[in-house]
Amino acid sequence: MEKILKSTASKEEFVQLMFRVLNPLKKYYSKEKAGLKIGYTSAHYPDESAWMEGFSRPLWALAPYFAGGGSDKEFEEIYRKGLISGTNPKAKEYWGTCNDYDQRLVEMAAIAYTLLLAKDKMWNPLTKEEKENISNWLNEINQNKCCDCNWRFFQILVNIALKKCDMPYSSEVLEDSLNFIESCYVGDGWYVDGENGQADYYIPFAMEFYGLVYAVFMEDEDKKRAEVLKERAEIFGKDFIYWFSEDGSALPYGRSLTYRFAQCAFYSMCVAAKVYPLPLSVMKGIIVRNLDYWFSKPIFDHAGLLTIGYAYPNLNMSESYNAPGSPYWAMKAFAFLALQEDDMFFKCKASPLPELDEIKFLSHADMIIQRRKNGNVIAFPGGRLFGHVHGHTEEKYSKFAYSTKYGFSVMRSMLNPQEAAQDSVLSFELFGHIFIRGQEKYYKVSEQEIISHWSPIEGIKVHSTVIPKKEGHTRIHVIDSEYDCIAYDAGFAVPIIEDSGCKVVCVKGEGEAIIIKPDPNTNLVASKTWMPTVKYQIKKGRNFIETDILYD
Repeated sequence: MEKILKSTASKEEFVQLMFRVLNPLKKYYSKEKAGLKIGYTSAHYPDESAWMEGFSRPLWALAPYFAGGGSDKEFEEIYRKGLISGTNPKAKEYWGTCNDYDQRLVEMAAIAYTLLLAKDKMWNPLTKEEKENISNWLNEINQNKCCDCNWRFFQILVNIALKKCDMPYSSEVLEDSLNFIESCYVGDGWYVDGENGQADYYIPFAMEFYGLVYAVFMEDEDKKRAEVLKERAEIFGKDFIYWFSEDGSALPYGRSLTYRFAQCAFYSMCVAAKVYPLPLSVMKGIIVRNLDYWFSKPIFDHAGLLTIGYAYPNLNMSESYNAPGSPYWAMKAFAFLALQEDDMFFKCKASPLPELDEIKFLSHADMIIQRRKNGNVIAFPGGRLFGHVHGHTEEKYSKFAYSTKYGFSVMRSMLNPQEAAQDSVLSFELFGHIFIRGQEKYYKVSEQEIISHWSPIEGIKVHSTVIPKKEGHTRIHVIDSEYDCIAYDAGFAVPIIEDSGCKVVCVKGEGEAIIIKPDPNTNLVASKTWMPTVKYQIKKGRNFIETDILYD
């Protein structure tokens, strides 16, 4: 893998990397600079909101860069002009009044972050009228409802930014949202992302990230809460390290994976906030290697723009809220640019990961982590108890195993195994369709195994036990079926260029080892894969099957 950053990477090297991402955007801003249109695909919200999103997301990197003493006259002029025109009701590019659950409420967070970090460049030079327009527009977040999840942090960030700018804000909304976030806390540094939330990247790159922003800027006014938020980050960071491989990759698991190197944003924000769940050199190592991993992948188009996808452009795996500018949420990874050039973070050498447990039970994440000697990291989650919420929810949360090396696959259709691409799950073929594990009726994760009760379709009930082992893992299934049908117990989807990597063995039941070749572009990491699978004959009544999944 090509190394983009040295282990001793200086601030200037990180800055150059940031501009490598952001400079290609400059020619795509609208005339009055309040919009950024870089593609023709759509999200579920209006295209005008998507253009505003495109405008806001680069600020996640530019704001800390400006705060740390950086200067780029062109970007400074773009964003001052865009903020002025976007919030002026008389301007052609006015962003407009908001509604409940509006995407523009989400994008206010980046603007608030900018006002907190870069007042000298983005606020102080403005006229009184321009400041009032920005304040009035941002206050829309206090008149409209936000989703009861990490969105409530957007209300928090906007209100503390308005407060710090000596503009009207809502102390009631601020306190109510702080109380809601507190209700999401489950212990040992972990949160859930609202009612339908569970452990995924929204904990590190949202709940923890924003909590540290609050702790930094409200330390004097709300010292006790600030201390608590920092303490939680310290505890959480000791668990979250288990999601990273030594090669810089992190677990492909859950939704919003198109945000890519936002995976390391939590540690970046820890560095910026002077919070140390891990030694500084170890956090630098995680950040450097994660950025290296991503910049070695074909994640940019020929114009140098970030694409929707994961390890390559891929709309198939996206969410309905992914517009062309959405991937620039990844710029949160550059939070550490708020530090001065002589900070120890830029002077120290990136260290490798410390020695970690080969098997780690993360109780609040409801998963077991298995770390292989070749660097492959596998997560065995309990699954999910809530229904279908976002695109490919079943594939993103309900497989038996997730791997940093092999990623996971998403369906193109349920019509056949090639299009279903049902890796790392037990699936059933009947009525001309493929049915997989989705919402579970019950699961329990312990230090040794994961037990789940689920039903892929009415008439079939499954009791599954997944046991991590030295050679890989074992799956034991008890199946009560009202039909004669076929079941597939699949291993990882392996790149076709690999001679080996994953094997499956039928231990119990009427099964034969086969290879399924899923449709291209179904896997997040490799565009072409093959899938070692055991094909079982399931009879009416109770069936007992057992499969060993073996890998390096």
